[in-house]
Amino acid sequence: MRVLLLGSGGREHALAWKLVQSPQLTELHAAPGNPGIAALGQCHPVRAGDTEAVLGLARALQADLVVVGPEVPLVAGLADVLRSGGIPVFGPSKAAAAIEGSKSFAKDVMAAAGVPTAATLSEPIAPCVLKADGLAAGKGVVVCHTHAEADAGLVELAALGGRLVIEELLEGPEISVFALCDGSSCVALPVAQDFKRAYDGDGGPNTGGMGSFAPVPGFASREIEELLDLSCRPILAELAGRGQPFIGTLFAGLMLTPNGPRVLEYNCRFGDPETQSLMPLLEDDLLEALAACAAGDLGDAHLGRGAGAAVTVVLAAGDYPAQGDSGSQIRGIEAATATGALVFHAGTALRDGVVVTNGGRILNVTGVGDDIRAARAAAYAAADLIDWDGVRRRDDIALAAATGAITAPR
Repeated sequence: MRVLLLGSGGREHALAWKLVQSPQLTELHAAPGNPGIAALGQCHPVRAGDTEAVLGLARALQADLVVVGPEVPLVAGLADVLRSGGIPVFGPSKAAAAIEGSKSFAKDVMAAAGVPTAATLSEPIAPCVLKADGLAAGKGVVVCHTHAEADAGLVELAALGGRLVIEELLEGPEISVFALCDGSSCVALPVAQDFKRAYDGDGGPNTGGMGSFAPVPGFASREIEELLDLSCRPILAELAGRGQPFIGTLFAGLMLTPNGPRVLEYNCRFGDPETQSLMPLLEDDLLEALAACAAGDLGDAHLGRGAGAAVTVVLAAGDYPAQGDSGSQIRGIEAATATGALVFHAGTALRDGVVVTNGGRILNVTGVGDDIRAARAAAYAAADLIDWDGVRRRDDIALAAATGAITAPR
């Protein structure tokens, strides 16, 4: 099977790493890819958001499946164009991708499907949460505990343009639930947790994600099925009933409140950096499951999870998320991989054969171990070996879970 993977980040590198393990794969292509993906398949200088160029590339390659990584081209309708061209796609239509592309649309769908979520407020009176209605690369949410924070949040999000959604402020740990969907049914991945804030102790602004781990303690198969029944299956049924079947990864962000789980938001693709922690845990053939979803029939496909855990630490530019870094030589990648850790490229480039920085989140270092404590130790030991001028990371990724703090209240 010839596969074209769209995207250039750490998520796509992790997906590529898993896809090449499939016995069904004959060729892996990526657009535009990154230096890490280039070691696994052939990269093409085509932007994932360039719809016509992607369509032309998929046809030229005679791709048997296109896997869309980032949300922007999905929300713009790339999957519709490819499907109309007869090319199988793992990724939702424009209409279904609005579950991420518009917070107000998602709230309407949740209300119709009976999914528990935060109440919508008419005015930004603290405590509250302000959300940009459209896409904001993981940075369009402002949590406001005070009136001053609410006023500042309004100014911050006004710069993004578009509508705002105002919600009640919920409290509790957050988890990420992923369901691979064929339009009517779904299969779950392990539950993961990510770390959105820039600094230790969940301080600073929101980012695209500074680290992740999986699985979350307390969520075995039965609990995951309960979460699917709560958050994903009702949405699948509602969208299908509207003539907008969802094919792809439905990613539900939930908060575990004292009153039970509440859905904070939906995304229409794999999470980043959760995917980097999830892929090493999957025992079965990911490509088989993605192709089955694209064909509209998951059938008996499943994705079993092996024993152990994975922890991912993001190595970012010094001023991220305010700005990235470009052209700084990265040292120590080979030494880090020699420890057994996985190093996924997220914002890198090759310059005269040397890997250099080229973004905000530069590398993702994933450690795997028998438990979260061991996986965390492996991730940080490898991350210690990587350096460039200005490199920054959080040092508390998965710390609470590794030290036995209860993440999933019962």
